[in-house]
Amino acid sequence: MSKAGQTAPVLVVDDDDAVRAAIGMLLQASGVAYRAFPGAREFLDAAPWEDAVCLVLDVRMPEISGIELLKQLRTRGIALPVIVMTGHGDVPMAVTAMKLGAYDFIEKPFDESHLLELIRQAAAVGAASQTREAERAAAAERVASLTPREREVFELVTAGKLNKVIAYDLGLSARTVEIHRARVMEKTGAGSLSELVRLKVALESES
Repeated sequence: MSKAGQTAPVLVVDDDDAVRAAIGMLLQASGVAYRAFPGAREFLDAAPWEDAVCLVLDVRMPEISGIELLKQLRTRGIALPVIVMTGHGDVPMAVTAMKLGAYDFIEKPFDESHLLELIRQAAAVGAASQTREAERAAAAERVASLTPREREVFELVTAGKLNKVIAYDLGLSARTVEIHRARVMEKTGAGSLSELVRLKVALESES
């Protein structure tokens, strides 16, 4: 996370006006863009997570708790890194949040430098996740352009099978397999077998 010129925001959800203001001033002073919300309902209505780097979330809020909000985000497939803020005695809730995939938790009152460091770490995780997601989307689009036969060849080539083995498995001539393989390389933009394998890995990698 850059401390200057960062445009993707850190999201803050806390029903305590003073805490939201304090975190906002801290982030602003550090050159970090942010958006703050007084509750989970307002946050869900705004749906601001598309380009955000991480979420700083109070665990104990009225109407929709931080735990319930975290559950809703995971149900929707939103893998935004979440730092949970807990009050005294809320550590069991923090443990529950961690089991739901929260990145880390911090106890109130928190040390400002510690919170900034957690945000930096979570933002780096979020950026890496977005990169992997973009790679998977690009891989899926390129592989989707293959014909059914080319897809079969793609699967067998990336499984490490030689052309003659693929020809035997599919009941084709070796020359036909070579043609299909060349088309697979062209359509996927892979310049080598290793690139084709990386494409396959990106396509299958889990978020």
